Amino acid sequence: MNFTHHWPKHFYLVASGQTPPHHKPTRENMGSKAHNLLRMAAIGLPVPPALVIGTHFTHSPEDCMLPLFSVGLPALESATDMLFGDPRRPLIVSVRSGAPVSMPGMMETLLNVGLCEATLPGLLRQTGNPRLVWDAYRRLIATYGEVVAGLPGALFEDEISRTTLGRDERLLDFSELRELSQRFLALYLEHAGEPFPQDVRAQLGGAVQAVFASWQLHKAQTYRELHGIDEAMGTAVTIQRMVFGNAGCHSGAGVGFTRDPTDGENRIWVDFLANAQGEDVVAGQRNAHGHEVLAQTAPDAWNELQATAVQLEQTFQDMQDFEFTVQDGALYMLQTRSGKRTPLAAARIALDLLDEGLIDAETARERTHALRDDDLATLRLVTQDAHKPGTGPATSLAEAMSACNGVVSGEIALDALRAQERAAAGVAVVLVRQDAQTNDIAALDAAAGLLTQRGARTSHAAVVARQMNKVCLVACSALHIDEARRSVRIGEHELAEGEVITLDGNEGLVYAGQVATVSVSDEALLARLRTLRKAASRSAHKTDKHQHPA
Repeated sequence: MNFTHHWPKHFYLVASGQTPPHHKPTRENMGSKAHNLLRMAAIGLPVPPALVIGTHFTHSPEDCMLPLFSVGLPALESATDMLFGDPRRPLIVSVRSGAPVSMPGMMETLLNVGLCEATLPGLLRQTGNPRLVWDAYRRLIATYGEVVAGLPGALFEDEISRTTLGRDERLLDFSELRELSQRFLALYLEHAGEPFPQDVRAQLGGAVQAVFASWQLHKAQTYRELHGIDEAMGTAVTIQRMVFGNAGCHSGAGVGFTRDPTDGENRIWVDFLANAQGEDVVAGQRNAHGHEVLAQTAPDAWNELQATAVQLEQTFQDMQDFEFTVQDGALYMLQTRSGKRTPLAAARIALDLLDEGLIDAETARERTHALRDDDLATLRLVTQDAHKPGTGPATSLAEAMSACNGVVSGEIALDALRAQERAAAGVAVVLVRQDAQTNDIAALDAAAGLLTQRGARTSHAAVVARQMNKVCLVACSALHIDEARRSVRIGEHELAEGEVITLDGNEGLVYAGQVATVSVSDEALLARLRTLRKAASRSAHKTDKHQHPA
């Protein structure tokens, strides 16, 4: 189908071989996420087709509805060879935000939009997988209820807990998920005062409006204030064909970095959940596994992902943070962006990319110019001295997964108010939470570290903590929080809010009390950075002498 003559302004199509006359597709008008999708598709990476509604519509999203349904959606249907709302071959989509600058987890995402009673049989016909169908449907009802209808997420989480009785929800069979979907529909009707929308166009319109509205969420505003981001830039909305990581034993969802974002070492860093959707990894409410599980689940996809990571760095000339889905063993790339990293990692990555010929010396200097010598030092626990008994750390209370290295000690704070009050009094605070969630952005800014019972190293909150250079431990299974008693139990030890704990992000361990530390500099890395700066200084001196001879 030819859309050339009627293609709407501020709309963009990401699909191989189909290029309507885009209105200057830049990061500013289509958002960084979508712009990078366009670049990934252009170099032949497996990117599901997508329709992008530009940042222009942030403050008047109702203006995009007519071109969305009259031209944009038909173009996406043509690119996917599916029809939105079709009972036999339905197009099911995700609806995601995407500002011109990266704001991890600060705005909303909806998956599985387009599922309804009429399209459920069509998705079943396409996939032959009843568990996938009912799992996707119950996820949509819950997410739509929370994001669009404004219902408390706990309504649906509590119902899941009653159904699973402590089991992993990924072990529920299709009949249990079908029953759960029916209970979700009843909850939606009871608390929203109207049925869950079965009109898929109403679903899509509501999802698009909600994602645009999430630009003004409190956590998004706080993030912009903390990072000096202009509110006027707005967000784009990307509508993308769904691929299903919850399709069974050879499927899953993951987030990765092309290099280690904590220390900058050149090794791929992946969190993966088999038989799951992407929000399970990034939302901070589920624990994830490393690349070993991906290699076992879908070895061909793992090999392809490693090659893709190299290709991403060659294209974007920086360490990348990417999201991907594996459906029935096939890899799909859903996002890439320059990865948030610690100062230590920033130095090593810039210098290594320079040595590898991916960036020039001027770019390396630009990426490291704000770094000080002490930024390249890492706090470590003082080890036991054989001649001084008691100098080493006490026995650790528990293990966790480290999302950011270093060591920090501080008082336990169980909520944002406590964290901010104690930090304002000049006290170091460790925020202790059940989940690693971005709603805690203001508290995280005040805290010196973060410890969570659940979550992944690549969950959005962990990514933000790493960007802030906060020591962050997630997935501490030995941690249990008692909100009523304002206390925590870590292993066999009970600690009250206000007592001091120490997080060792280097080893992924938790200690009671304050533990002695020592600052250890990476002298070899410092020497490389000084050599880069001396070369720049000599070059500038020669230029100055040439321009101003004696």
